[in-house]
Amino acid sequence: MLAKIQAIRGMNDILPEQTPVWQYVERSVREVLGQYGYQEIRMPVVEQTELFKRSIGEVTDIVEKEMYTFDDRNGDSLTLRPEGTAGCVRAAEEHGLLFNQTRRLWYMGPMFRHERPQKGRYRQFHQIGVECFGMAGPDVDAELLVLTARLWKALGLYGHARLEINSIGTSESRKVYRAALVEYLSLFKDELDEDSKRRLETNPLRILDSKDPGTRKILEGAPGLGDYLDDESRDHFDQLRAMLDAAGIAYTVNPALVRGLDYYGKTVFEWITDSLGAQGTICAGGRYDGLVEQLGGKPTVAVGFAMGLERLILLLETLGLVPGHVHNRADVYVTAMGDTAVAPAMALAESLRDQLPGRTVVSHCGGGSFKSQMKKADRSGASYAVILGENEVAQGTAGLKPLRSDDPQQEVSQQDLAGTLAELL
Repeated sequence: MLAKIQAIRGMNDILPEQTPVWQYVERSVREVLGQYGYQEIRMPVVEQTELFKRSIGEVTDIVEKEMYTFDDRNGDSLTLRPEGTAGCVRAAEEHGLLFNQTRRLWYMGPMFRHERPQKGRYRQFHQIGVECFGMAGPDVDAELLVLTARLWKALGLYGHARLEINSIGTSESRKVYRAALVEYLSLFKDELDEDSKRRLETNPLRILDSKDPGTRKILEGAPGLGDYLDDESRDHFDQLRAMLDAAGIAYTVNPALVRGLDYYGKTVFEWITDSLGAQGTICAGGRYDGLVEQLGGKPTVAVGFAMGLERLILLLETLGLVPGHVHNRADVYVTAMGDTAVAPAMALAESLRDQLPGRTVVSHCGGGSFKSQMKKADRSGASYAVILGENEVAQGTAGLKPLRSDDPQQEVSQQDLAGTLAELL
């Protein structure tokens, strides 16, 4: 026998028993975003490598260690997208979506990073991203946070995730702060963890969210980013807080909150849960007012966020919040006893689908005894089995057998069958 080929580590199959939960979450997100007037955009999963080097930053962990990059047959360097914002900006700019107009966009799909797989973190993972262009004020920042709060309520997660916000100022104010932070941390360089020592030379702001206890102790005496904010960023942040207060959205200001990608500025935020251990961030984002220009477009202000579907679904399952109606079960299972009943049973099933829109009607295929067909009907999860044999075909009736109760089987006219099922289901 040939050796079996298995999935690549960290790239998982989503099985039929799992897809109903995915569809439930995706449908909930789609409905909430639709309420706010967001439009869906779909981008390729492969982009030019330069897009991510220029947007994310060449000295980030993603670009240096995590991207799936390869040369195609033309010698061009291509990359499986590690995140969605850069591709969304590229698409919007390429197709003229940003010229003298505002845009509210969203997308959904797989992203790819070569990380060490663990629960809630995979090499192929799925994100929903939301991007807003052309709106400079804090009102759209607030809208994104109000929107996500509405989604948590729709999913039953409100109260299970807390919001942390911060302002990291403009690139100019961050340069001044970065110099002060490096000067301070350099005094303790030998005591920093290895990751922080490396980041001291490349991306020192990322040291602020280090989880190493020794580094966290050193950071207690570090200069604060808030002390270096420019007036515009401080005013923007104060207005955002006032809007969240007015909307009744609880939050915590976390001065150590920074984002891992170079393009962020001003507002940054994370929704965090304590129910998933180390993988606690379920949604994160912020402003990236300079990215469109950085990628060759005209200066365009922007803000957005991304949420990981695997982690969101894991949270719902961990908390037992997947509704009982979310399933992959049939409603009706139509059986055929004997060769002469096969074609009439198929026709009856089609008629039921016409008359019961939104219900799942499964036709038994492949023959078999009454007992084997009933076993398959039961395994389908259907509430009722429709039994059609030679006698039923001749009389224009069907047997209607409850599968989830001890109620007796009844004979029903085929003409009345759909109406009877509509009342019972």
